[in-house]
Amino acid sequence: MAGGKRAIEKTVEKSFRVNERIFAPQIRVIGSDGRQLGIMSPREALEVARGEALDLIEVAPSANPPVCKIMDYGRYRYEQRRKDRDASKKQRATSDLKMMRFPRVGIGEHDLQTKAKKVREFLAENRKVRVTLWFRGRERAHPERGKSLLERVAQELADVSTLEVAPAQDGRNMTMTLAPKLKAPPTKEHRHAEDEDK
Repeated sequence: MAGGKRAIEKTVEKSFRVNERIFAPQIRVIGSDGRQLGIMSPREALEVARGEALDLIEVAPSANPPVCKIMDYGRYRYEQRRKDRDASKKQRATSDLKMMRFPRVGIGEHDLQTKAKKVREFLAENRKVRVTLWFRGRERAHPERGKSLLERVAQELADVSTLEVAPAQDGRNMTMTLAPKLKAPPTKEHRHAEDEDK
């Protein structure tokens, strides 16, 4: 995990020049309060930043002249890391979709129960599950059998899931998506009963 944090720090540090590392002959400077202080040399801007006990950070190196802002670099790095972490959390949240493939319409009862049990585990981990049924050969002529099989799976898992996307055929496959059922917050009576038990 520490390697991931270092990678984020390196991307932040590589993408911005700070203090003495700014080499442009002239820069546009934005003060710590957001006001434009004008165009000046990096040395003059660095003196202004040091006078406020802050850092000079190049935020737009491709502008002409480059734009630099006076701010606390440690805090800026912290905010950037937090933004990156939040972005990766959002990305993980969207990738929390698990897949379960049923190999054929005529799947055996034990195999069906085993796969349904695995889907139940994914739902218990608060993940969505896309269940895919694969049609082979002549099975494609009877999509109603596949639909009834997927509906049966959805019904067996109805206590822990809600049907988000109903079974629909897409070429050789029929898919449906199950989402974990949201747990209702405890009622006042239920909370009082728990408090009395303690």
